[in-house]
Amino acid sequence: MTFRKLGLALAIALATGTAVADPSPAKKALIDKIVALQQQGLADGLAANIVQGPLPQLMQAGRAALQQVPQDKREATAKAMDAELKKFVDENVPYLKDKISKAVPATASALLDERFNEDELKQIVVWAESPVSQKFGLASVELQKAVAQKVMAEAGPTLEGRLKTLQGNLAKQLGIQPPAASAPAPKPAASTPKK
Repeated sequence: MTFRKLGLALAIALATGTAVADPSPAKKALIDKIVALQQQGLADGLAANIVQGPLPQLMQAGRAALQQVPQDKREATAKAMDAELKKFVDENVPYLKDKISKAVPATASALLDERFNEDELKQIVVWAESPVSQKFGLASVELQKAVAQKVMAEAGPTLEGRLKTLQGNLAKQLGIQPPAASAPAPKPAASTPKK
Protein backbone atom coordinates (compact mmCIF):
# COMPACT_ATOMS: atom_id res chain seq x y z
CA MET A 1 0.00 0.00 0.00
CA THR A 2 1.43 3.39 -0.92
CA PHE A 3 1.55 6.22 1.57
CA ARG A 4 -0.91 8.13 -0.63
CA LYS A 5 -3.44 5.28 -0.33
CA LEU A 6 -2.81 5.15 3.40
CA GLY A 7 -3.56 8.88 3.57
CA LEU A 8 -6.82 8.30 1.70
CA ALA A 9 -7.71 5.46 4.04
CA LEU A 10 -7.00 7.72 7.01
CA ALA A 11 -9.18 10.44 5.50
CA ILE A 12 -12.02 7.96 5.03
CA ALA A 13 -11.62 6.82 8.60
CA LEU A 14 -11.85 10.44 9.75
CA ALA A 15 -15.16 10.75 7.96
CA THR A 16 -16.59 7.47 9.25
CA GLY A 17 -15.24 7.54 12.80
CA THR A 18 -14.09 3.91 12.71
CA ALA A 19 -13.11 2.53 16.14
CA VAL A 20 -11.60 -0.78 17.28
CA ALA A 21 -10.18 -2.30 20.48
CA ASP A 22 -6.81 -1.18 21.84
CA PRO A 23 -3.77 -2.72 20.11
CA SER A 24 -0.85 -4.39 21.92
CA PRO A 25 1.86 -2.02 23.24
CA ALA A 26 4.29 -2.99 20.44
CA LYS A 27 1.64 -2.52 17.77
CA LYS A 28 0.51 0.76 19.34
CA ALA A 29 4.09 2.08 19.21
CA LEU A 30 4.28 1.28 15.49
CA ILE A 31 0.90 2.86 14.85
CA ASP A 32 1.88 6.00 16.77
CA LYS A 33 5.05 6.28 14.71
CA ILE A 34 3.14 5.96 11.41
CA VAL A 35 0.55 8.50 12.55
CA ALA A 36 3.31 10.93 13.50
CA LEU A 37 4.99 10.46 10.10
CA GLN A 38 1.71 10.91 8.25
CA GLN A 39 -0.12 13.50 10.35
CA GLN A 40 1.27 16.81 9.06
CA GLY A 41 1.07 15.87 5.38
CA LEU A 42 -2.40 14.46 5.82
CA ALA A 43 -3.63 17.55 7.66
CA ASP A 44 -2.13 19.90 5.07
CA GLY A 45 -3.42 18.02 2.03
CA LEU A 46 -6.85 17.18 3.38
CA ALA A 47 -7.50 20.69 4.66
CA ALA A 48 -6.49 22.25 1.34
CA ASN A 49 -8.62 19.76 -0.63
CA ILE A 50 -11.70 20.34 1.51
CA VAL A 51 -11.43 24.13 1.44
CA GLN A 52 -10.51 24.42 -2.21
CA GLY A 53 -12.90 21.72 -3.45
CA PRO A 54 -15.93 23.95 -4.10
CA LEU A 55 -13.89 26.95 -5.30
CA PRO A 56 -13.64 26.06 -9.02
CA GLN A 57 -17.43 26.08 -9.39
CA LEU A 58 -17.65 29.29 -7.43
CA MET A 59 -14.92 30.88 -9.54
CA GLN A 60 -16.60 29.72 -12.75
CA ALA A 61 -19.87 31.29 -11.70
CA GLY A 62 -18.00 34.43 -10.67
CA ARG A 63 -16.30 34.69 -14.07
CA ALA A 64 -19.64 34.32 -15.80
CA ALA A 65 -21.22 36.97 -13.57
CA LEU A 66 -18.21 39.24 -14.11
CA GLN A 67 -19.20 39.52 -17.78
CA GLN A 68 -22.33 41.37 -16.62
CA VAL A 69 -20.24 44.00 -14.79
CA PRO A 70 -19.54 47.18 -16.78
CA GLN A 71 -16.23 46.92 -18.64
CA ASP A 72 -14.60 49.78 -16.74
CA LYS A 73 -15.25 48.05 -13.38
CA ARG A 74 -14.36 44.45 -14.33
CA GLU A 75 -10.69 44.52 -13.44
CA ALA A 76 -11.27 46.03 -10.00
CA THR A 77 -14.17 43.66 -9.36
CA ALA A 78 -12.06 40.66 -10.44
CA LYS A 79 -9.26 41.72 -8.07
CA ALA A 80 -11.74 42.14 -5.21
CA MET A 81 -13.18 38.68 -5.92
CA ASP A 82 -9.67 37.16 -5.97
CA ALA A 83 -8.91 38.82 -2.64
CA GLU A 84 -12.10 37.35 -1.12
CA LEU A 85 -11.20 33.86 -2.37
CA LYS A 86 -7.66 34.16 -0.98
CA LYS A 87 -9.02 35.40 2.35
CA PHE A 88 -11.42 32.44 2.50
CA VAL A 89 -8.59 29.95 1.86
CA ASP A 90 -6.18 31.70 4.24
CA GLU A 91 -8.73 31.67 7.07
CA ASN A 92 -10.19 28.21 6.59
CA VAL A 93 -7.21 25.99 5.73
CA PRO A 94 -5.52 26.58 9.13
CA TYR A 95 -8.87 26.09 10.89
CA LEU A 96 -9.39 22.71 9.20
CA LYS A 97 -5.74 21.68 9.67
CA ASP A 98 -6.22 22.15 13.39
CA LYS A 99 -9.43 20.09 13.42
CA ILE A 100 -7.85 17.34 11.28
CA SER A 101 -4.67 17.25 13.40
CA LYS A 102 -6.80 16.68 16.50
CA ALA A 103 -8.91 13.98 14.82
CA VAL A 104 -6.11 12.04 13.10
CA PRO A 105 -4.43 10.26 16.04
CA ALA A 106 -7.44 8.37 17.37
CA THR A 107 -9.07 7.80 14.01
CA ALA A 108 -5.91 6.81 12.17
CA SER A 109 -4.81 4.57 15.02
CA ALA A 110 -8.08 2.69 14.90
CA LEU A 111 -7.88 2.24 11.13
CA LEU A 112 -4.27 1.09 11.18
CA ASP A 113 -4.97 -1.33 14.02
CA GLU A 114 -7.94 -2.77 12.17
CA ARG A 115 -6.31 -3.11 8.75
CA PHE A 116 -2.67 -4.03 9.46
CA ASN A 117 -0.89 -6.60 11.58
CA GLU A 118 2.32 -5.82 13.45
CA ASP A 119 4.63 -7.13 10.71
CA GLU A 120 2.87 -5.01 8.07
CA LEU A 121 3.15 -1.95 10.29
CA LYS A 122 6.90 -2.56 10.66
CA GLN A 123 7.20 -2.66 6.87
CA ILE A 124 5.26 0.60 6.56
CA VAL A 125 7.55 2.32 9.08
CA VAL A 126 10.68 1.07 7.29
CA TRP A 127 9.29 2.26 3.97
CA ALA A 128 8.08 5.62 5.30
CA GLU A 129 11.44 6.41 6.88
CA SER A 130 13.49 5.32 3.89
CA PRO A 131 15.15 7.81 1.55
CA VAL A 132 13.51 5.98 -1.35
CA SER A 133 10.06 6.70 0.10
CA GLN A 134 10.88 10.39 0.44
CA LYS A 135 12.32 10.50 -3.07
CA PHE A 136 9.26 8.68 -4.41
CA GLY A 137 6.96 11.14 -2.63
CA LEU A 138 8.69 14.09 -4.28
CA ALA A 139 8.71 12.35 -7.65
CA SER A 140 4.98 11.62 -7.32
CA VAL A 141 4.23 15.32 -6.83
CA GLU A 142 6.36 16.23 -9.87
CA LEU A 143 4.77 13.46 -11.91
CA GLN A 144 1.27 14.71 -11.11
CA LYS A 145 2.24 18.24 -12.14
CA ALA A 146 3.88 17.05 -15.36
CA VAL A 147 0.88 14.91 -16.33
CA ALA A 148 -1.54 17.74 -15.49
CA GLN A 149 0.44 20.20 -17.63
CA LYS A 150 0.59 17.80 -20.57
CA VAL A 151 -3.10 16.97 -20.38
CA MET A 152 -4.12 20.61 -20.04
CA ALA A 153 -1.89 21.63 -22.95
CA GLU A 154 -3.75 19.13 -25.13
CA ALA A 155 -7.23 19.21 -23.61
CA GLY A 156 -7.34 22.76 -22.25
CA PRO A 157 -8.60 24.48 -25.41
CA THR A 158 -11.28 21.82 -25.93
CA LEU A 159 -12.40 22.05 -22.30
CA GLU A 160 -12.42 25.85 -22.49
CA GLY A 161 -14.68 25.73 -25.54
CA ARG A 162 -16.97 23.18 -23.92
CA LEU A 163 -17.09 25.27 -20.75
CA LYS A 164 -18.13 28.34 -22.75
CA THR A 165 -20.85 26.30 -24.44
CA LEU A 166 -22.03 25.07 -21.05
CA GLN A 167 -22.05 28.61 -19.63
CA GLY A 168 -24.07 29.80 -22.63
CA ASN A 169 -26.56 26.94 -22.30
CA LEU A 170 -26.98 27.55 -18.57
CA ALA A 171 -27.38 31.27 -19.12
CA LYS A 172 -30.13 30.59 -21.69
CA GLN A 173 -31.91 28.28 -19.27
CA LEU A 174 -31.68 30.92 -16.56
CA GLY A 175 -32.94 33.55 -18.95
CA ILE A 176 -29.89 35.75 -18.57
CA GLN A 177 -27.52 37.19 -21.12
CA PRO A 178 -24.72 34.69 -21.81
CA PRO A 179 -21.17 35.98 -21.41
CA ALA A 180 -20.07 37.80 -24.53
CA ALA A 181 -17.94 35.67 -26.79
CA SER A 182 -14.90 37.45 -28.03
CA ALA A 183 -15.21 37.96 -31.75
CA PRO A 184 -12.11 37.61 -33.87
CA ALA A 185 -10.49 40.91 -34.70
CA PRO A 186 -11.55 42.16 -38.13
CA LYS A 187 -8.89 41.84 -40.77
CA PRO A 188 -7.77 45.03 -42.46
CA ALA A 189 -9.18 45.45 -45.93
CA ALA A 190 -6.75 44.56 -48.64
CA SER A 191 -5.73 47.65 -50.52
CA THR A 192 -6.17 47.46 -54.23
CA PRO A 193 -3.79 49.40 -56.40
CA LYS A 194 -5.41 52.20 -58.37
CA LYS A 195 -5.15 51.94 -62.13
